[in-house]
Amino acid sequence: MSTLLKFYRPLFSIPYSTRTVQLGTHRFHCLFKPKRRIRCVSTSSHSQPSIGIGGKWESPEFSELWLQNTISRKKEVFRPKTEGKVGMYVCGVTAYDLSHIGHARVYVTFDVLYRYLRHLGYQVTYVRNFTDVDDKIISRAKELGEDPISLSRRYCEEFNRDMVYLHCLPPSAEPRVSDHMPQILDMIKQIIENGYAYIVDGDVYFSVEKFPDYGRLSGRKLEDNRAGERVAVDSRKKHPADFALWKTAKEGEPFWDSPWGPGRPGWHIECSAMSAAYLGYSFDIHGGGMDLVFPHHENEIAQSCAVCNHSNISYWIHNGFVTVDSEKMSKSLGNFFTIRQVIDLYHPLALRLFLLGTHYQSPINYADVLLESASDRIFYIYQVPQYPTSLQMEEACLSSLSLPSSQPTPHRHMNTLHDCESALSQRDVVTLKDTIPPDTVNIINNFYNVFVTSMSDDLHTPVVLAALSDPLKTINDLLHTRKGKKQELRIESLAAFGKILGNVLSTLGLMPESYSEILQQLRDKALKRAKLTEDQVLQKIDERTAARKNKEYERSDIIRKDLAAVGIALMDSPDGTTWRPAVPLAIQEQQVSIT
Repeated sequence: MSTLLKFYRPLFSIPYSTRTVQLGTHRFHCLFKPKRRIRCVSTSSHSQPSIGIGGKWESPEFSELWLQNTISRKKEVFRPKTEGKVGMYVCGVTAYDLSHIGHARVYVTFDVLYRYLRHLGYQVTYVRNFTDVDDKIISRAKELGEDPISLSRRYCEEFNRDMVYLHCLPPSAEPRVSDHMPQILDMIKQIIENGYAYIVDGDVYFSVEKFPDYGRLSGRKLEDNRAGERVAVDSRKKHPADFALWKTAKEGEPFWDSPWGPGRPGWHIECSAMSAAYLGYSFDIHGGGMDLVFPHHENEIAQSCAVCNHSNISYWIHNGFVTVDSEKMSKSLGNFFTIRQVIDLYHPLALRLFLLGTHYQSPINYADVLLESASDRIFYIYQVPQYPTSLQMEEACLSSLSLPSSQPTPHRHMNTLHDCESALSQRDVVTLKDTIPPDTVNIINNFYNVFVTSMSDDLHTPVVLAALSDPLKTINDLLHTRKGKKQELRIESLAAFGKILGNVLSTLGLMPESYSEILQQLRDKALKRAKLTEDQVLQKIDERTAARKNKEYERSDIIRKDLAAVGIALMDSPDGTTWRPAVPLAIQEQQVSIT
């Protein structure tokens, strides 16, 4: 595959199983009775969606949220445990390296779910952990001669920077393993007391044979199971699939005191302990990448049920992989790009749009052609008028903007924004009228219905992105066509479109703070990919202008094509020639061949 990026190489790689999981068809229930019960805490939610502009828009007929539940193998109506509230836990990164775009897909997916649940009116408690105690962290720290906890803390901070770049909202809580040893130790003690674990030379193992429903999430039979991807083969185990709850410390490794000797927790117990600490043993949604179905989430279920017979998570949600040449992107295979690598050349919101352009459950193949297309699309969206998120913002715009329509601008690609500002500022009205044309109402109602029905149908973001075309086209018509400029209540229509588009883009996490800034950032990224400066592009424009004046049309065409080849499109107008980012010609040809 031809790409502008080079695969990111960590200092070392660790073997990692990528065995495909075949899902079964049974729903999980706790069928055993532990020897001792402990009190279980539950949280969750429900509320009615409330969207509209001034209360005028029709509510869509389809408003129930449906989610694909891995444990039942089907889409189910979302019914929270506690009305109006949702508890959601998403497994976070193991912090030993920069995160790659496979990680980006996980957290963009659940950020959209988080945003949409809030959009529907739910009060959401969103917990996303950090694994900061792990074999990989220890190995990496040894390579660097660094303290493992210090190294993981540094990469936790880098991860959070990536999330800010990608417009992912911060979760309600971000617990770390190293801060929750008391909860982990208490859970292990309870599992042992209830008869579901055994001790061998200071190590503690969960006995999968004691748990009749082991394998229900993944659909795997117990006799087919082997040691998990992070679990070393150990002849001391009673069954090959038994997994470590506590590991005896090796020399030079970080450790914590325990009743079984100094050591550290196994991989799986951390999430069971932290999710219970923040959400209780019974909550609504547990999410992560598809690779976590087995063994991690399978083992979480076993551990939690071994502690509490009322343990129950209603919806297990998993996103598909990001692939490269149809092979799963992973650090172990060395075929991955970090988020930082990608956003060095493409705007972070272009990467977010790329990830949302495929349904979250389907695999998505990374390719330059798709990133270029996403970048081009995001530029188009943002060059359309600003989208205020409330009538108050629109009123402020109406009363304060004073850009004359004839004011020259150095960047023609931003004219649509300036035209919108000018159109609004030239009106004497300070507040918007309560009525808008029926055509505008129909377009907005249709668009909003598509938005709600698609998002409520298991977060079908690609359909929503495609549906943006109609309102954006109408806005452009209102701004730039003779008929549109003469339309009755034109300003009120623009404001109404602005509000609904602002709501939708905010829910998708695609709402920028400043349109002018992001458009310039998109231009800067395009120049970097083209390996040109803006001065060089302007010089080429001047050369082409001179060639056209001298009737050297062949020379003029060559300059245009040379720039188009590297993703710089020239646009001629009565005011002169300017440029905007575009998909490079070679990639356009590749795009045509794909479609």
